[in-house]
Amino acid sequence: MDIGRLRVLREFADRGSVTSAARALHCTPSAVSQQLRALQAEVGLALTEPAGRGLRLTDAGRALVARADEVLAALGRAEAELDTYRSEPRGRVRLAIFPSAALMLLPGLLHRLAEFPALDVEVRDVDMTPPEVPSLIADFDIVVTHRDEQADPFPADRLGVVHLLREPLDVALPPGHRLAGQDRVELTALAGESWIGVNVGFPVDDVLRSLAVRTGVRPRPVHRVNDFRVIEALVAAGHGIALLPRYTMSPAVLSRPLAGLRAARHIEAVMRTGAAARPAVTTVLEALHAESASRTAQVREADPREVSGGSG
Repeated sequence: MDIGRLRVLREFADRGSVTSAARALHCTPSAVSQQLRALQAEVGLALTEPAGRGLRLTDAGRALVARADEVLAALGRAEAELDTYRSEPRGRVRLAIFPSAALMLLPGLLHRLAEFPALDVEVRDVDMTPPEVPSLIADFDIVVTHRDEQADPFPADRLGVVHLLREPLDVALPPGHRLAGQDRVELTALAGESWIGVNVGFPVDDVLRSLAVRTGVRPRPVHRVNDFRVIEALVAAGHGIALLPRYTMSPAVLSRPLAGLRAARHIEAVMRTGAAARPAVTTVLEALHAESASRTAQVREADPREVSGGSG
């Protein structure tokens, strides 16, 4: 049954006449009569009957008015609840985040979001390549992803993209490496080294490939491992060198920027266009922004390479 017609029936029942109902609904008496006739046709029963020069409800009409009160009250409660979703962060936000960003951002992010008790954030770590991001949007409200800064940005026609931070990528060397005494290392000086890379298609591998194109030096990966902590353990044990994100690199390895080259990844939050209209999603995005800025500030305060502009 049409909700608008139920409202007309209730106004008629409450006010006792078509004219009074029309005045309350800011329309003409003929429009009220038309809506009542349409509702009667819809339910297949007479809802009103002549009473002098006016109309009155039939038994079926009175029964329907009682149920209309319940329906309209339930609708009012639903609208009121939805208003709270429009005005304050509440409900579930599904967040996908790749593992090294989770290591860097997730603990602080969850602390920030704890002040919103009506907000339920469901987190899943997903080791993703950039081409996989659009399909992940079908299952998640926000996807925190990364890409080589030399790569094309995500398409903006169906995706909303929020930049979180630019993270330099440095060379990880084992302690005692022949280049350990240098503040920066040339890629050409590393040409003959055994490299430990990530799987093909992942952003850090993309950066390594783009460096090869720009310099003509082609690093030789002997192992491919996606877990950065495993890569760091292999580097620390002397099994090779690697290109790794600066902000979460373990002190067990030596971190050195590449000389004369910008090597970095962009970390971004990607979602459907218009998703940020939900206060819950906006709150998570703002917390991601704040945590990203905080982590970047901490690193810059502690690392002279960041202060001096040596950001890869």
